[in-house]
This record gives sequence, C-alpha cells and structure tokens, in this order.
Amino acid sequence: MSLRVFIVDDEEPARTRLKELLEDIAAELPTSVVGEARHGIEALEQVPQSGAQVLLVDIHMPGMGGLELARHLAGLEQPPAVVFVTAHDRHAVEAFELNAIDYLLKPVRAARLAAALKKAAVAVPDRARLARAAQAAREYLSVVERNRIILVPVRDIVFLRAEQKYVTVRTAAREHLIEEPLVALEREFAGRLVRIHRNCLVARAAIRGFERNPGDDESQWLVVLEGVPDKLPVSRRQWPTVRELVADKP
Repeated sequence: MSLRVFIVDDEEPARTRLKELLEDIAAELPTSVVGEARHGIEALEQVPQSGAQVLLVDIHMPGMGGLELARHLAGLEQPPAVVFVTAHDRHAVEAFELNAIDYLLKPVRAARLAAALKKAAVAVPDRARLARAAQAAREYLSVVERNRIILVPVRDIVFLRAEQKYVTVRTAAREHLIEEPLVALEREFAGRLVRIHRNCLVARAAIRGFERNPGDDESQWLVVLEGVPDKLPVSRRQWPTVRELVADKP
C-alpha cells in the first residue's frame, strides 16, 4: 500500500518540487498525495478528513506556520506524522533534531525525502516535544470535535479555568473544553493572560474592574471582564499582582 502524503507550503513551486520527488522515489517507497494546502489554517480544514499518514510541512508560512499546525494536529485521535521542511541554517536545524522532530533542508533531495518518510511512517507525534521546539506562542488553541479541529483565536480568549481534567476556554461567543495543563498555558501566554486564582487565568486586556465579594474570606474581590457576565474570584495570594497590573494599565 502507498503512503498517503499531504503537502503544506505557501509556495506552489515548492509543492510541485515535492510531488516530483515523490514520483522519483516511487519504486523505493510508493506514495499518494491526498491533499495540498498553502498554510496551516487551510491544512487544518482538510487534513482530518484526508486520511493522510504523513505531512510534509513548511515551517514558515503566513497565517499559521508548520510548528503550530503540527501541535494542533497532534490532538487528533490518529494524528499524521509530520516531516518539517525548512530553509533554516544548520544551528536551527540542530535544534529541531534535538527535539526528535524530523526535517528536510531545502533544497530537498530525493534520498533524504525517502529516509524521512520511512522514519515518519512509524513515528508518533509528541505534543510536548513540539511545544518545546516552538519559539513563539500559538495564535490559536484547538478543540477536536468528531475528528474536526475548531480553532479558537487566542486574542478572543477572555479567561481559562481549570475544572477537573479539562480547561474551559471562554470567549465572548461561547465556551470550549481542552485538555492542556493550565500551568503550561500560563507559561506560553504570560504576556497576554494573568493568573487570578489557582484555577483561573484571565486576559489582561479584558479586565474592566473589580467588585467586592461579600462573605468570602479567601477571595475578597471579583474581577469584572469585558464581553462576559462571569465575575471571577481573585485569590488573596494573587490580588496584589492583579491590582498592580490594573493600576499600570493606560
């Protein structure tokens, strides 16, 4: 059986080159191209239904790059393996290699492509390693529903609240549930979100003020947020940090 490959690159000549190389190695490794996309967001719309086993993904693309795309796809029940394509210099490539992520250095060679595909065919995407390899925070969080990926723009998040094994992602429009540690989300989005309680992060830009929380010794204040009716308790421990943050806002 042929290996089902999906190609993601914002440059059409690069996609054409990869398809030509796949034809060149067909005798050694039969493949079939099950789809193409110009950037990560387009790929997320197509990949879950494509049956792709391996993605050939450019790292730098407008809209959503390859690393963020791979992190979202890793949440699928049966995620495809990912081979990154990069024009990075040797030092950057070594960094990806240390994180056990395979790559192809442009210009791609047929023998190297065949070797990478063979390795990827038996690989399992590792979300933790992908996160360590990423150099920037994601632009989106992803929610997998019935083998479909829903993107939630980080800029739209009002708060994140941990509840048992899930984290509730609240936007002005609706709620979503994700399975990511709150502490990891706090590290990734430290410039955008602030902790107000051991189980809750809120968007700094969404804070509109505070109200007294009568009868609660542990949380004397509630934070008032833009766009949602929820008023969330601020713990005594976090209150000085939150109050200082708001005082410094223009």
